Amino acid sequence: MANDYLSEIRDVNLSYLMIAQQMIRDDRAEAIFRLGISGEIADLIAGMSNAQVLKMASCNVMLSRFRFNDTAILSTLLRDKAGATGAPVHASIIMASQAPEALV
Repeated sequence: MANDYLSEIRDVNLSYLMIAQQMIRDDRAEAIFRLGISGEIADLIAGMSNAQVLKMASCNVMLSRFRFNDTAILSTLLRDKAGATGAPVHASIIMASQAPEALV
């Protein structure tokens, strides 16, 4: 069972790194915003070789994180009211006001 989880984590990590690289190469500023990362981390991800991506993806922890650790953001996205079409925009504004994550 644990090996199944580790295999799935590796698959998610590989997908995340591959799409992150593509996003950064296509539009760095938008990728930084959408991924919630710093410019320095974006540069490191964009510069990774295929071998480095595979090695990093093979670690046994999730590389991406659930960004909705703020109750206000999650509540805004889950709001099910008439005229709540602006909820994703409001959540994006709240997330944009938060500092990007940086590896320490």
